Amino acid sequence: MTEYMSIAGGTIAYDLAGEGPLVVLAHGMGDSRHSYRFVAPALVAAGYRVANVDIRGCGDSSLGWDGYSRADIAGDLVALVRHLGGPAVIMGQSISGGAATIAAATAPDVIAGIIELAPFTRTQTVSLGGLLRVRRHRTGVIRLGMTMALGSLASWKKYLEVAYPTKPADWDGELARIETTLSEPGRMKALQAMCKTDPGQAGAHLPDVTCPVLIIEGGLDPDWADPRAEGEKIIADLPAGLGQLAMIEGAGHYPHAQTPDEVVALSLPFLTRTLTRA
Repeated sequence: MTEYMSIAGGTIAYDLAGEGPLVVLAHGMGDSRHSYRFVAPALVAAGYRVANVDIRGCGDSSLGWDGYSRADIAGDLVALVRHLGGPAVIMGQSISGGAATIAAATAPDVIAGIIELAPFTRTQTVSLGGLLRVRRHRTGVIRLGMTMALGSLASWKKYLEVAYPTKPADWDGELARIETTLSEPGRMKALQAMCKTDPGQAGAHLPDVTCPVLIIEGGLDPDWADPRAEGEKIIADLPAGLGQLAMIEGAGHYPHAQTPDEVVALSLPFLTRTLTRA
């Protein structure tokens, strides 16, 4: 059953299942909690209480927010952890990876650890060499740029084609779900607003993080010419010894949906160490 939390004049939708230490799942822009449809049940089966969230402006959460920045999303996630009773580990993908960084830095009393999947957590610079050298990166950047500039659902669907190098077995139905949701009035505007936010807002908080961090990157993520290098830069900006980087070769920007078994296998040892210590 979907539950709702009221905050800042809006509502955040989430599904809560399982018993045990709390794990909060937060998806990327233009998506919904359904992207964790394979991961959430596995974590519940492993003995965790899992809150699977629609971030503001997405899925079944409300529209009309004053902002869609990583700090805004982080505030919602921290409020949910306090509402449900922490401590918690936040697993955040893409924009929510950056939000997880801010949550950890600003609420160390309730955030015990963070897992960032393909995160936008640093100020991004465009590498002309990377664009020329790596076709998937060039294609992804162009299609994402068209989505941001034009609010084009067709461009977003073309971006997803390259962001998922291989598709889940239920991809046709999932793509139809995404298309239906983004066709609702205001949903694409929220996606565009998120596209225009600065990931450097999260990067500025990396030195302030005090909890363990696991970064998971897909080796074929089109958002970077070199996804491993992006992950290594995040680790380098964290305090020494806090960060760990894991690569999933063949995965794109959505490893939790494309390679869920690998994400769960990487996450469970981290959760055991982190939440037991908390």
